[in-house]
Amino acid sequence: MEYISILILVLTFLTLMGIGVPVAWSLGLSSFLTLLVSVAIVPSATTIAQRMGTGLDSFALLAIPFFILAGEIMNRGGIANRLIELAKSITGRLPGGLLYVNVIAAMLFGAIAGSAAAAASAIGGILGKRMEKEGYPRELGAAVNITSSTTGLLIPPSNILIVYSLASGGVSIAALFLGGYLPGLFIGFLLMLTAAIFIKKKKLKGGERSSIKDLGIKFFRAFPSLMLLFIVMGGIVGGVFTATEASAIAVVYCLVLSFYYKELKWKDLPSILLKSSETTAIVMLLIATSMSMSWVMSSEDIPQSISNSLLSISDNVFVILIFINLILLFVGIFMDMTPAVLIFTPIFLPVVIELGVDPVHFGIIMVLNLCIGLCTPPVGSVLFIGVGVAQTSIEKVVKPLVPFFIAMIIGLIVITLWPGLTLWLPRLFGM
Repeated sequence: MEYISILILVLTFLTLMGIGVPVAWSLGLSSFLTLLVSVAIVPSATTIAQRMGTGLDSFALLAIPFFILAGEIMNRGGIANRLIELAKSITGRLPGGLLYVNVIAAMLFGAIAGSAAAAASAIGGILGKRMEKEGYPRELGAAVNITSSTTGLLIPPSNILIVYSLASGGVSIAALFLGGYLPGLFIGFLLMLTAAIFIKKKKLKGGERSSIKDLGIKFFRAFPSLMLLFIVMGGIVGGVFTATEASAIAVVYCLVLSFYYKELKWKDLPSILLKSSETTAIVMLLIATSMSMSWVMSSEDIPQSISNSLLSISDNVFVILIFINLILLFVGIFMDMTPAVLIFTPIFLPVVIELGVDPVHFGIIMVLNLCIGLCTPPVGSVLFIGVGVAQTSIEKVVKPLVPFFIAMIIGLIVITLWPGLTLWLPRLFGM
């Protein structure tokens, strides 16, 4: 029966997606149609509705709308400008320094905002024109902006790591946040290394050298923004507050900071709240329908069937991880991060745990796989944002994007085969 259910689930989902039905509705409808194989129509509809409601009944999920709101406030409150100026004073004098600035600023802003889309929009919008004015190829700048923006999904606070914690059945959010730091920085380093190759090839020039005084001024201006990282992570790791409480504190802090910078006015708040509400509604609908699909898969024993099939291929942990990576890379091309994490975590996590893989390590592997998917068509949201901000086309960006894409794949392989890179910080703090 489970193989029939798998066939119906996959075919209906792909068909609905293929004819242009939104992802959330495709998830819900395919779950409903799969349940009809063994349950009558009215109980099936009732069950799907109940599972959608139950899926959202989680205290941890409250962190997501708060972090989304905090990111929107930061995007409008002048914080991105100050982070870019700080990064520019550090690396802007180097040949092709603005590419390094883009990577560093994206890591900083993405880490504070927890959103790749917000980082791509904010950093690309500010740096794009400056790069073009100084002779940087527009497509190269877009490629750097697109790939570097995803690092903020690994460096905490990260909404997708909260979603993974929910899907995994309660993996520590604090441990996931700590586990994302070094992999995120490592991916950023690889992207800067790739940028250095382009810089040498294109013979890009550097900017003006910043004085110690100027560096100090830029650091002082950006310091309040950087403090948010220490407040959020310090409070979570120190046990002062939970991740959900930290998200609310982040909103208050960003609001006060934006008014202090005098770049946010009271009249801006309604539009910020509306934009945050729209984003939250989309994310929560995806979570609700994804949770209903996860329940249907579980009730039909689909995860167990897939797990048995995977373990029949090999009992070597690295072979299985590589196989799972290939599946997730393929999934990331066609599916958004949130439903992908909610659907595939219950399938793959029991398999890797049985083989001795730490769930925190696997969470970072999964998120990085799907980060790469954000940079690839046809569903790569960050790709479309980066291209739109740069006012260019996907066809022109693909060529310079490929080397950065390869750099992220190399990073994925290293992080997969080297668990210590992810687990060192959580173990250091006793998690």
